[in-house]
Amino acid sequence: MNQKENIIRDKSYAFALRIIKLYKYLVETKQEYILSKQILRSGTSIGANVEEALGGHSKKDFIAKIQIAYKETREVHYWLRLLTDSEVIDKKMSDSFIAESNEILALLISILKTAKNNS
Repeated sequence: MNQKENIIRDKSYAFALRIIKLYKYLVETKQEYILSKQILRSGTSIGANVEEALGGHSKKDFIAKIQIAYKETREVHYWLRLLTDSEVIDKKMSDSFIAESNEILALLISILKTAKNNS
């Protein structure tokens, strides 16, 4: 496993932990049960797909799982925008999650480009 893969694994795991805390906050404090489940699912799925990619049986499998992680990260942006625009969370909180997920997106794009060029 190269260093870039370690970084994405660590960042996506740390992001999933933050998403779990956000979910708990949304349910316990805001009593928001629908959107919170959506962001929990997509936000924790990023790291799960990265882990699956790292254990992939082929380059094609690796690329497919990284692409899914990319899509899930984009989906997190959607849920964050909805939560912010509906005034469930404030912009400062949303911006923090978006900044972190943008870092993950940049890493995933870089990994995808490298993997596709090497196949």
